[in-house]
Formats: sequence, C-alpha cells, structure tokens
Amino acid sequence: MRATFHLKTLTVAVAALSVASVASAAGLDRSGQDITAFLQDGTYAEAVYTYIDADVSGKDSSGNKIDDIAESYDFFRYGVKADINETFSVGVLYDEPFGAAADYTGDIGDNNFIDANGEGTNVEVRTESITGILGAKLGENKSFQVYGGPVAQRVKADVKLRGTAYSAANGYTTHISADQDYGWLAGVAYSKPEIALKAALTYRSEIEHKAPAAEVYPFVDSGLIPAPVVSALGLSVERSSTIEITTPESVNFDFQTGINPTTLATAKVRWVPWSDFAIVPSLYNDVSKLSTEDDEGLSLVSYDKDQWQVELGLAKRLTPALAVTGNVGWDSGAGNPVTSLGPIEGYYSAGLGAKYNVTENWAVSAGGKYLWFGDAKGQIPSKTIVSNFEDNDGFVLGMKLSYQAQ
Repeated sequence: MRATFHLKTLTVAVAALSVASVASAAGLDRSGQDITAFLQDGTYAEAVYTYIDADVSGKDSSGNKIDDIAESYDFFRYGVKADINETFSVGVLYDEPFGAAADYTGDIGDNNFIDANGEGTNVEVRTESITGILGAKLGENKSFQVYGGPVAQRVKADVKLRGTAYSAANGYTTHISADQDYGWLAGVAYSKPEIALKAALTYRSEIEHKAPAAEVYPFVDSGLIPAPVVSALGLSVERSSTIEITTPESVNFDFQTGINPTTLATAKVRWVPWSDFAIVPSLYNDVSKLSTEDDEGLSLVSYDKDQWQVELGLAKRLTPALAVTGNVGWDSGAGNPVTSLGPIEGYYSAGLGAKYNVTENWAVSAGGKYLWFGDAKGQIPSKTIVSNFEDNDGFVLGMKLSYQAQ
C-alpha cells in the first residue's frame, strides 16, 4: 500500500525550532528574516518570542581579562497569512532582523576597553521590519508560487568607544536616531503535498537609510591636531549630520520533504554579503583621514567576508498532536579578525524543539539551541588587533503560539 504523507500533521514540528533560529550570527544578523509563516497552508498566524544569552569573554592585547561583553537580548516575530482564493495569498510579517548588544564592564584599569572614569565601551543596534507579501500560485496543480512585496525597515544605533584600546578615539560617542526606509522582497516556491515537499527561494533587497547622527569626538579638542588643520577640515568636538547606512541584501532557501508518513527532513541556507556593509559616521571618518593620510578614511564598523548559514533538521510526529524536532547548524561568520564590538567568528549549533496541537487549530511550540562560537580576534577600524576571544558559547530559547485553519 502506498504511504500517504499528511502535510499538516508532518509540519506540526517544522516550526518548533524556528522559534529559536538565529542568534549571534555573522555581522549584525539576528532573526534570519524567516518568511515560512507566509508559506503555510490556509489561514495562518503566529507570535514568536526569542531569548538569547551568550558568553563572550577574552583578553585584551595587554593580557587583561575581559568579562562577558554580550548582553542578553530578546525580540518578537509576528506573521499572518490568508488565501484570497485558490490562486492569490496575502501576508504581513514583522521581525527584528539586525542588531547588536555589547557592553564592556568593570572597574578602572581592568582592561583596555574601560576609560579612566570607569566607563566601558558599549554598542546597541536595533532594527524593525514590516513586510507585506502578495503571492500567486501557478500551474495546473498550483504547485508553483511566485511572491513579493514591500518592506518597511526602521534602524537606530548607539556606540561608545572607551579605553586605551581605541587610542585617539577613546571617548568617541555617536547616537544614530531612528530612521525608516523601504526595500522589497521577491521569491518563488514549489510544493508537492503528496510527499510533503516544499521548497522556497527568497531574495530581500538592501535598504538604504539616511539617519540623523550626533557625534562627540573629544580628541579633536586635545591640542594634538594643529588648529589650522582643524579649521581647514571643518572639525569640531561635536557634529550633527546625516549618516548613510545600507542594511544588506540576503537570499534564503527553505526546504522540507517527507521521509515517511511521520518524519520530515528540513534544510535552510542563508547568504548575506556583509563584506559590502559599513557604518561610516561623518566626524569619525574625517578625523581618521588624518591618520590614514588618504581621502577614504576609516569605517567605524565593517566586515571582511560574506555570511553563509546552513541548518539541517529532522521532525518526527509522535502522536497526532505532538511532534519533536532536532537540528544542527553552522554559521561562517564575517571574517577574522573582526570588529571589537562583536568578536565572534560564526558558530556551530545543536537544538531540540517540540510542538503540541492544543486544539485542531491552535498550537504551542518551544525550542532551544546551544551555540559553540568560533574564536575571534577583535580589531579596531585601523586593523590593529586589540583583543582575543576564545572558547565562548551561548544558548537560545524560544516560544511560539500559532493558529492554522484550512
């Protein structure tokens, strides 16, 4: 007798680990920009909470201990999707795709990232995105679907450089006010329900932001820069200007297929060109031109390599209402040495999750992952190595409430 792959019962487990999908990945990547809520059958809605706690500690170039600089953080993801008819579907997704949270703490003299006043280096970057999607199913069996739509994204950031590790930039501060701008998404998907197969390739455009930025650079008033140079370059201790930040484009590939009537194999691949990304505040860049002796100057944050992320998993239905998942993952990181504001070179991960159908339509999911971070050397924008971080790890926890009606 031919086995029947019941897509709805098999996929009961697929999203269980996506509640804790991406954490401390390359560059500023956080949520993984997941769109699988839109690819669900029928009417679907989800609310996802993710909590991330990492231990990132090491030593500065003088051999002083650096305690954990990674601040724990959490974020939400929401998604709704509905079919207009047999051909067209619409959806709205909310997530927090990019971010950073690092804080060097301690007493005066503990390490080279704390200044003479006891204030430590700190960075916080937050983004929010809302994506609207319209999809159209094609073909005699509606097996193919093309989809796309606009993306509204908001970004803000604060950076404080403190301590002798940053040399003349010790004391530099920038506040980048919230800015909203727009991009787009497009993709194609294929499904074969009789074997629980789904595959989707999604492209997201880069988004160019022009945000107000307020900078403070005490070094300009130190007397070490000749007054005629300060005047000629239009330098001052404080500057309010506009900064251009382009969040990167990305490509996601999502795949699943039934192995037998109760087991599903899954795969995710993600690519983000972080080597094209940079944060270049105006005053910081102008002052750096003096030390580099060229017209290009330095970026406050930049990366050398692109990010690749791969995740493989299995989902098993244990009862009609309960399913479990397990997966392993790898993130390439964005180069090593890497910025001292995020000294991690990718990771390996392993996770478990479960999903329970409370009723025919409502389900609760929970998942967790353990992360083994790659060792990394921290560098300042001049490419000088100022720290070394080894043997670090972290974990991710997530919960999801979902509704589905066919």
